[in-house]
Amino acid sequence: MDRLDNTVRPYAWGSTTAIPHLLGVEPTGEPQAEMWMGAHPGAPSRTARGTLADVIAAAPERELGAEAVAKFGPRLPFLLKLLAAGAPLSLQVHPDLEQARQGYADEEQRGIPVDAPHRNYKDANHKPELICALTEFDGLCGFREPVHAADLLAGLGVDSLKPYVDLLHAHPEDAALREVLTAILTADREEMAHTVAEAAAACDRLGGDYAPYAGIAHHYPGDPGVIAAMLLNHVRLQPGEALYLGAGIPHAYLDGLGVEIMANSDNVLRCGLTPKHVDVPELLRIVRFEASDPGVLRPEASPDGEEVYDTPIDEFRLSRYVLPAGGAAHDLTRSTPQILLCTAGSVRAGEHELTSGQSVFVPAGEKAEVSGTGTLFRATVIA
Repeated sequence: MDRLDNTVRPYAWGSTTAIPHLLGVEPTGEPQAEMWMGAHPGAPSRTARGTLADVIAAAPERELGAEAVAKFGPRLPFLLKLLAAGAPLSLQVHPDLEQARQGYADEEQRGIPVDAPHRNYKDANHKPELICALTEFDGLCGFREPVHAADLLAGLGVDSLKPYVDLLHAHPEDAALREVLTAILTADREEMAHTVAEAAAACDRLGGDYAPYAGIAHHYPGDPGVIAAMLLNHVRLQPGEALYLGAGIPHAYLDGLGVEIMANSDNVLRCGLTPKHVDVPELLRIVRFEASDPGVLRPEASPDGEEVYDTPIDEFRLSRYVLPAGGAAHDLTRSTPQILLCTAGSVRAGEHELTSGQSVFVPAGEKAEVSGTGTLFRATVIA
């Protein structure tokens, strides 16, 4: 079992206080957006044996187990994070596995450098993800029913939004959503900036259901993504609740601290709320134009105290243990690799004492007994 030393990424949208508070350290005044736990080549966790990427590469079957290697290859198929949003992240979608493979092969064939700012596919993998709230957590997830989106836009009283309102009342609904998003993203930038400014002022004035969009507009004045965001469901997670984001589902995180787990990929198609490249044709190919409930997940408890967040993919499995004072020890030994993350209290994992924000990597088959008082998240795979 290896104690992990993890990198904190200073993305501009990050909170300046949430991760330092969890870790029990003084804020630096700079944004601290994500703490990465895993073997992603961009920032692999460090161990006493070297980086976790190097440890796994040296002996994949020993570290990951034969079943996981057979199913996912000689790499850790997930990345675990602490994510702290102090401002909205970009409005985005992720491709499914076949779309990612096709897109990556196409861009490779066209000779687009992997680090080019207009490159969409950094790898050939999909990027399903799960966010579990540690604090109250605001996000956008999936399309509203078109008539509800129409009512929200109409309530702003902005004349230039009336064509979108009319389109949202058209049928079939998937075509209505596609037409409106396409119109928003391809509109004249100067005209759209004026529309966004009017809409933002109305959101400020009206408050209530409009308040999240006023906040988004404050961070991204004039961005078409402000209007696109109003097509999506707003959801506020309470601590312990989660969202699963599958392929093609438009989403954005707005504010809060959570534990995030995802398949090991960097493939993102952006819709707005970003200065980065927006490839509208490719985005429209990937987005699933269907209204959906955000589907807030609550963990399912098992008799041994494990609370599992059920998802339809195998690259990751996230669960947590809320360990009471004086409770019995739990044997977490598995034939698959694990990362254990303490988010509250003090938990003993093998020979390691973990406090809030500390984590360990447990190789496949390694004895993993945990005890103490606190909250422990467990990330592994289904092999």
